[in-house]
Amino acid sequence: MTEEQVTPEEEPQESVAPPSEEVEEPPAPEGEEELPSPAEVEVEAGAEADELAVTKMALEERTLDLQRIQAEYLNYKRRVDRDRELVRENATYAALLPIIDVLDTIDRAREHEPLEGGLKAVSEQLERVVTGLGLVKFGAVGDAFDPTIHEALSHIGTDSEVEVTTCKVVAKSGYKIGDRVVRAAQVLVVDPAGE
Repeated sequence: MTEEQVTPEEEPQESVAPPSEEVEEPPAPEGEEELPSPAEVEVEAGAEADELAVTKMALEERTLDLQRIQAEYLNYKRRVDRDRELVRENATYAALLPIIDVLDTIDRAREHEPLEGGLKAVSEQLERVVTGLGLVKFGAVGDAFDPTIHEALSHIGTDSEVEVTTCKVVAKSGYKIGDRVVRAAQVLVVDPAGE
């Protein structure tokens, strides 16, 4: 037999893969991107949404921190300004307190005779300087007695011309800086008649 006979049993068999459940998609043509599956799109969108939410929360936290720091700074600045003003007022008070005795001496000298020459010039300049620093003189004959700014040295009787307790004699004038009394005016008072 020159011709070989092939029986069906001897036929060469091609290898055939068993069918699988997943079918491979043919590769995308060159130049085109592979489109993600809907499940992959959902996972990516969820991840991006989570990342965006975390970023927004971090931004809100930083914004609140910044607002808190700004409020603390403003409070600090106000406190420092208030303390600085208080230190200035206390320094002015401490510097002017001993000068009050000098002003009292000048007032007593004026009561005896008018000031002349150099003493007059010095006294006027001193009064201008202390007034410029905020020292204000108060307490005059005829003022209604106010225990917050007057110190009553004595009651000297009654007076039919007054309706309330009144300063009749001013022994020493009072001084204040702003609303702060440096020294209360020392006065002798009279009461209204009929009390």
